[in-house]
Amino acid sequence: MRVYVQVEDTRDMLKIRSFARSTMKLQSQSHQQHRNLVKQFKNMVLFVVLFLIVSLEVIESRFHVQTLPGFVGNLPITLETGYIGVGEADNEQWFYYFVESEGNPEKDPLVLWGAAGPSCSTLSILMGTIGPITFNKTIPTSEEAIFEINPYRLTKWFVDHPKFLNNPFYLGGVSYNGILVPMIAHEIYNGNEAGEYPQINIKGYFIGNPLTDIHDDYNSRVTFVHRVALISDAIYESTKENCHGEYFNVDPNNTLCLHDLQVVFKCLERINKENILDPICDTLDTFKNSHLFRRSLASFKDNWLLPQAQAQPCSEDSSLLTAWANRRDVREALHVSEVYDKIKWERCNDSMVFDYRKKSKSYTYNIASSVAYHKHLTYSNCRALIYSGDHDTKVPYLGTLNWIKSLNLSLVNDWRPWFFDKQVAGYTMKYSARDYNLTFATVKGGGHQADSNKFKECSSMLTRWLSNNAL
Repeated sequence: MRVYVQVEDTRDMLKIRSFARSTMKLQSQSHQQHRNLVKQFKNMVLFVVLFLIVSLEVIESRFHVQTLPGFVGNLPITLETGYIGVGEADNEQWFYYFVESEGNPEKDPLVLWGAAGPSCSTLSILMGTIGPITFNKTIPTSEEAIFEINPYRLTKWFVDHPKFLNNPFYLGGVSYNGILVPMIAHEIYNGNEAGEYPQINIKGYFIGNPLTDIHDDYNSRVTFVHRVALISDAIYESTKENCHGEYFNVDPNNTLCLHDLQVVFKCLERINKENILDPICDTLDTFKNSHLFRRSLASFKDNWLLPQAQAQPCSEDSSLLTAWANRRDVREALHVSEVYDKIKWERCNDSMVFDYRKKSKSYTYNIASSVAYHKHLTYSNCRALIYSGDHDTKVPYLGTLNWIKSLNLSLVNDWRPWFFDKQVAGYTMKYSARDYNLTFATVKGGGHQADSNKFKECSSMLTRWLSNNAL
C-alpha cells in the first residue's frame, strides 16, 4: 500500500512528521477518535488527502463514506473522511480523505502525496486525476455530475493505522512540493536515526515537476522556451548575450537585457505556461495580470510567478468540481463540519499566491532552495524518483536536470526511452551514491502536472517504480 498526502500550507510542512508520528500513536490508543486517512490505489497504494483548517475548536471525527452525490450505488472503494488535530493543542485541524488499498493493504506501500500548492486543494486529485474516482465528461452539469471509477487510479495518503507501520512508506508530490517533500523526508530520516517513536519505515520519495531552486529553475525558462521553438535563435542569442545568462536577478540598469526580455515575454504572452500545447483559458482570468508583460524589471519576476500563482488551464472538470464540492448534500456526505458552512470550497486559495513585491498574510516563503536537503538524503538508504512533464514552462526539466547534476551522483543508466503501451512515454536516467539512488524521467507531452494530462503514463511509471521495477 502506498500513501499520498497533499500539503496545503507551508507553515505546517515540518509538522507533518510529528503529525504522522502522533497519528500513529493515536491509532494505538483506542480511546482516541482522531485518525489519519489512508487511500490506496489498486494493487499497491494507500491514498490520503488532507486539508488544513485553522480553528480553535477541536473536532474529533471519523466517518466511513459509502455513497456520494453523483455516483450511482455504493462506492466500490473504502473511503473515510474526518478531522485530525495537529500541534500540541490540536487547534489546527486537518480534514482528510482515506482510501484503502484495493490490492494487499497489509503489504502494499504507503504513499503520502502532496499536490500543487501551497494553496491548492487535493480534492481535485481525488476526483480528477490519479484518484479512484473521476468525472464522466459526458455529463454537462454539477447537479448531475456523475462520477465513474478511474481505471488508472492510484490513491493517496496515509498516516493512521499502526498495522501499517511495517509497510514501505514513501513521500510524494508535485510542483511546490519540490520544496516540502525533501525537507519532510529529511526530518523523518533524522527522527528515525534519533530513535523517535514510532519508527517510520520510510523508503524514499518522488516528486513531479518539482520547484526546487527558485533561481535555477526560473533561470532555465528562457533556455527551455528556445529549445521548444517559442522564441527564435536570434532572440535567444541576443537575450543570452545581453543578460549574460542571468534572467532572474537582472541588473535594472541593463536596458539591453530588459528590452530582450520584453521581446521574450511578448512571444510567451498567449502561451499556457503549464503546458505549452494547451490553450489559454481567459474565462478563468488566467491573464488578469497580463498587462505586467508590458512593464519592465519592476514586474519581471511577477511574469514568472511560482507554480501556484496562475489559474489552471481551461477545464470543465474544474468548474464542475467547484460547483459539486459546494453543494450542501456533498458536504453532508463527506461529513464536513457545519462550523465551515460559510466557507466556500475553492480549488486554489488566491490569498496564498506568491508575489515578490508584497508580504503574504497567509504564509512566509523563506526557503529559496531545497537542493541541500536532497544532498543530505544522498547519505541515507533512500530511493528517489524525479519526473518532469516535458512541456512545462513553469518548472522546466532543464532546471531539474541541473540541480540533479549538482548532487554529484554516479550515472548508472544514461538517457534512454521508457515505454507505456508499446509507445515511448518519455526518457529516463538513473543515478546512485552509496545506498541512495535517484531515477529521473520525463513524461512526453506532459505539462506542469503531468499526472493530470498524462495520468495513464504516470500511473504506470509510479506503479513500476514503487514496485522496484525499472521504467
